[in-house]
Amino acid sequence: MLKTLHVATVVISLALFVGRGSWFYIFGKQLTSRWLKIIPHVNDTFLLVTGITLAVRIQQYPFAHSWLTVKLICLVIYIVLGMLAMKWHKGTRAGLYCWVGAILVFLYMISVALSKNPLPLALN
Repeated sequence: MLKTLHVATVVISLALFVGRGSWFYIFGKQLTSRWLKIIPHVNDTFLLVTGITLAVRIQQYPFAHSWLTVKLICLVIYIVLGMLAMKWHKGTRAGLYCWVGAILVFLYMISVALSKNPLPLALN
């Protein structure tokens, strides 16, 4: 059940990020609804908590297992790219590139999680 919750929060997180960015970069309008600013943070908190809990339960930890180390590093890169895209470079070409880059990093993290291997799309 914990893994299902984690996967659900992953899907929701990606959908919200892609949706918010698409709305802005395609339609040029900022989403002003208060709940659209709060929900991603609540969901990402659940995502982080379930991820940490899963790592503890399966007894695999960053810096001890390479695939989790890569996921952690990619998480930091995703957060930085997301902040660049949605806050600091919003509406610029650089912001668009950061937004696309963040999505690609997120998809790479999913690949690593599915394969438990830091090589892209590697299968065990």
